[in-house]
Amino acid sequence: MDLRHLRYFIAVAEEKNIGRAAARLHISQPPLTRQIQQLEAELGVSLFIRTPRGVELTEVGELFLAEARNIRSVVEQATERTQRAGQGKLGRLDIAIFGSAILDVIPKLLRAYKVMFPKVKIVLHTMNKGEQIEALQQRRISVGFNRILSPTPGITAELVTTEALLLAVNAAHPLASRDVVPFEALAGEPLVLFPTGVRPSFVDTVVALCQSAGFTPEVSQEVGDAVTAVALVAGGFGLCLVPQSATVLAFPGVVYRPLSDVPTPGRVDLSCIYRSDDQSPLLAGFLAEVRRFRAGLRT
Repeated sequence: MDLRHLRYFIAVAEEKNIGRAAARLHISQPPLTRQIQQLEAELGVSLFIRTPRGVELTEVGELFLAEARNIRSVVEQATERTQRAGQGKLGRLDIAIFGSAILDVIPKLLRAYKVMFPKVKIVLHTMNKGEQIEALQQRRISVGFNRILSPTPGITAELVTTEALLLAVNAAHPLASRDVVPFEALAGEPLVLFPTGVRPSFVDTVVALCQSAGFTPEVSQEVGDAVTAVALVAGGFGLCLVPQSATVLAFPGVVYRPLSDVPTPGRVDLSCIYRSDDQSPLLAGFLAEVRRFRAGLRT
């Protein structure tokens, strides 16, 4: 038995007439009659009673009609789900997150993606840069987010956004009274740097900017993430350079100030990373949303 037999049977059962069913199916009447006869022979039962006006279902035929409709529904659902999966509209996307961008940019991007692809299940994993690369190579995740990326064979980076740097400063510090802080004013000030872990990282960016401005940073602490860093600023351990995303962190006694005369580049990129050979429609849909999101930030 094939699905065509079921489709033909349902049409005849609903029309109760071979001729009308044939017209509905866009075939001639004799082939349709033969298909119904073949189905009855295969099942070993009579599905229809022939009448002068057409056909009527037998009791067994009524039972088979209910089953045939159920099968048709399951097949239609399977077809639709398969097509949606092939279009990147259904499935599971494992995404690794880390760093200050999770405080602002990444949630906005993921929310926009969920609006476009509501049937895709997003599973988030907290991983640092090295763990993300390993997980991508092992196919445990499809996408990661990070900054300051070194070229890695088999891994492609897609720019999400570029953020300005701001200064997190304790409200009691003299620099907090300024509307804009000159970058060179950081010379000699204790700085809290983040994140610890795989290098290069945002730490290297801050150190390089300080050196470009003509001074070596006075490192007070190196910590694992922006939350800890800003908490230490609140505790009076020093100042901290943060990407724009981190300014959503509202700690008592901490204010954020824009910087002037920041050495080039003076900004920091956020990228998503993925396997270069990943041809998944899910990934393609996600990257398309990343590009729409990036374009929206520029307008």
